[in-house]
Order: sequence, then C-alpha cells, then structure tokens
Amino acid sequence: MSPRTAFFAGAVVFALGAAGLGVALVHLTSGGGATATQSSSVGGPFALVDQDGAPVTEAAFKGHPYIVFFGFTHCPDVCPTALSDITQAFEALGADKDKIRAAFVTVDPARDTPADMKAYLASFSPRIVGLTGSQEQIDATVKAFKAYAKKAPLAGGDYTMDHTAIVYLMDRNGAFVQPLNLKRAPDEVAAELKRYL
Repeated sequence: MSPRTAFFAGAVVFALGAAGLGVALVHLTSGGGATATQSSSVGGPFALVDQDGAPVTEAAFKGHPYIVFFGFTHCPDVCPTALSDITQAFEALGADKDKIRAAFVTVDPARDTPADMKAYLASFSPRIVGLTGSQEQIDATVKAFKAYAKKAPLAGGDYTMDHTAIVYLMDRNGAFVQPLNLKRAPDEVAAELKRYL
C-alpha cells in the first residue's frame, strides 16, 4: 500500500469516527502534563501478547502517555517510516524517553508471530512494544481504536494489508488525546509529547 493510500484510508476512518464521537479535548493539569477532559470512545481494553510472548493489556501502559500505531512487518513503506519517526522522537526526548512507550499493533497476526515482531522491532526504539494475538483479538483492538484493516490480495496469491495510518496519542490514563503528527522534526514531536509526561 502506498503512503498516500494508507494516509487517505486512515484519515477517512478517523474523520468518520471523530464526527460520530467527538475528539477528546485536552487541558494542562496543575500536576504537569495534559490529560483528556472528556471521555473518548477511541481506545479501550485489549488483550494481546508482546514480542516475547507475554500477555499484555491496556493496563500495562497506564501511568504514562503512550503511542499506538497499527501496521504489519511486511509493510513496505508506511510502517517502517512511522516507527523510525517515533524512534527519533523518543531519542529527542533525552532522559524523558523512559516516561513514554509505544505499541505497534499488527493487523496481520497470521504472519506476525511474537518472534517476527521481535526481529522486526530490533531496528527501532526499545520503547516500542510489538503486540500480536489471535485474529479475533486483533479485530477487537482495531475496532476499539476505530481503526481500519483489510487484507488486499496481490498477484501470485500473496497479499498486503490496507490499514489506518493514524498514530494515536494516548494520555497517562489511557484516554485518546489526538492523532500525533510525525511529519515534523523529531524535536518538535518530542516537545509535544513532553506536554503529556
């Protein structure tokens, strides 16, 4: 899938979801960092496994802001670019990088085993956790985030995955804040993330 197709699909799905649900507003709290001021139905409970095969739920990310990105290890362009951008933003955080994490959730669990996810993510920040599971578990997580994923057949019997290209920024309580724009310099993305630490 081309970056333009992925972005368009993600933008359409997000726009439809935001129109029906309303995007959570944020405000700065006196304790430092930002948090959602109204509930958002983007995100929610999930039960998956990480790249080491250990069970992971949304509770593992609470207490710190985190990023969620849907993709797959056979993705030729959108996914490695986004993961590289996230890695650079985390590095730009300096010592604060330990206060934030990211979840890379596969939309292709048939091919993305924990071992595959571990090998793939070795090229990116160790703060990025790879998540996979059964098709039913992945479908439930995609639905919870109002995301989109669909198998797209290729010539020769192979396939690729069309999927949402939105990078979800979640606050320390696990509430959706807004899409994170990675099309900026890493220090600009890091400056935005610091607002939620």
